[in-house]
Amino acid sequence: MEKVEPIEEINQNAKEDKKIGKLEKAQIIAVIFSLIVGTILHFLYQWTGENGFIASFSAINESVWEHLKLVFFPMLVAGIIEYFFVKEITNNYLEAKTIGIFTSIAFIVVFFFTYTGILGTNFFLIDILTFVISILLGEWVSYKLMIRDDESTVITKVLSIVIIAILLLSFIICTYIPPMVNLFKDPTNGMYGIITEK
Repeated sequence: MEKVEPIEEINQNAKEDKKIGKLEKAQIIAVIFSLIVGTILHFLYQWTGENGFIASFSAINESVWEHLKLVFFPMLVAGIIEYFFVKEITNNYLEAKTIGIFTSIAFIVVFFFTYTGILGTNFFLIDILTFVISILLGEWVSYKLMIRDDESTVITKVLSIVIIAILLLSFIICTYIPPMVNLFKDPTNGMYGIITEK
């Protein structure tokens, strides 16, 4: 004889499924938003006549560092907006989004320097795929952490805020005062940041 689930348990499962469905939709929207805005940020600096303020959050050259902005800023904005729609149905939100953003950035850096180190050059199509995969991977990691049991603490929240703040300041500062290392070097002209030193 089959065991009949209590009505309360069925209702609870239905509620959980609804929450998961809403969260999945929110993540899909976040991915689409980040891909579109990230693509726009690749060209925005040029489109605005090389505006100094726009430079702080959009790509100003072809360096790997500047391309990380195309992931960081859209995912950050998407995360802030998404919070107001899913805050009641998620766990570990701040930590999940921080780890997701960091995962996306780390994937681009590691994958780009690995494949260009092996092949000796970069390829436009691979770079585009890297951008797309990095956002998909970051949002997937975020999603997986948000559906886990609540593991958030004051310390993990503060640490997440500190990490995001450091990344934010680093992107802004290094636009104008870039370290002279390969991560910040435009391979097309040997320039660094918004300045024109070689």
